Amino acid sequence: MPRKKRQRYYLADGSEVPGVTTTLGVIAKPALVTWANRMGLQGIDTTRHVDDLAQSGTLAHGLIQEHLTGQKVDQSEFTHVQIDRAENAVLSYFEWEKHQHMETILAETPLVSEELHFGGTPDWYGKLGARRVLLDFKTSKGIWPDHLYQLAGYACLLAEAGHHIDEARILRIGREPEEGFEERVVSGEAIPKYLAVFEAALELYKAVRRAK
Repeated sequence: MPRKKRQRYYLADGSEVPGVTTTLGVIAKPALVTWANRMGLQGIDTTRHVDDLAQSGTLAHGLIQEHLTGQKVDQSEFTHVQIDRAENAVLSYFEWEKHQHMETILAETPLVSEELHFGGTPDWYGKLGARRVLLDFKTSKGIWPDHLYQLAGYACLLAEAGHHIDEARILRIGREPEEGFEERVVSGEAIPKYLAVFEAALELYKAVRRAK
């Protein structure tokens, strides 16, 4: 089964730095523990279940980027079920997009902060109408707090690269019809409160690494 290759990030001096998602791994997610326990009691292998859903999400993300950038996605190693889920998610995205006037500036472009020493790859940054907007695509069943912290990390990278952000948006694109579609808009003024959490997580991540 295909796995997405982990993006690595390096400073100008060649030092490797953590990515946004790796950084946020230091934040506990108690809801996941409860969910895993419930699934285990039902006799469901959570590792296999999550991996299968993750593959559907990876393909959905790839198909949206294929549409936005023209970079083809190899679907040959995905199962029919994973492809069906991914295509359902993409159809939800298309329904949203047809009501937008989009002008791409950056899509899946790795960025690195020389100031804070971390990296990340925002899904999309560009113009929606007259506004400069950061988009993050999620195929989860909900929008969780760490998604907002991740969004703020990407906004920080874009700002350091000289890109103004009027607002950021999370598009939650369900893999199954019952999961639906959800859009969360975060104003530029609201981003700093989420960035404060991300920066605290980054400091904790670095402290843990130094202690090893």
